[in-house]
Amino acid sequence: MGVIATKTREEFTTHAVNNNHVALVDFWAEWCPPCRAMAPVLEQLARKYDGTLDVIKVDIEDGHENAQLANEHGVQGIPNMVVYKGGKVVKNLVGMRPAPVLESELKEFLDA
Repeated sequence: MGVIATKTREEFTTHAVNNNHVALVDFWAEWCPPCRAMAPVLEQLARKYDGTLDVIKVDIEDGHENAQLANEHGVQGIPNMVVYKGGKVVKNLVGMRPAPVLESELKEFLDA
């Protein structure tokens, strides 16, 4: 599926929680330079692991439901990435990361 932008709780649940793939949920905002810098890294990983990894983008300022999802996930700083596998949160990653670092942090979930 690649990179998916969600705008509702229903879309989030479909793409992050009820997903057969590993889902990397990126809580971000347009005004955030580190978030914008992470976008091409996330797109690259989504392409590389197509069929295994889906990247779910949640703009925390794009509607009440997205802000509520960020709050429920304890997002206090962005970029904040939450890894879902089998419908459960398995890892939280806060802050910008180079592609090789992020990929190595996800490897254990992608190989299992």
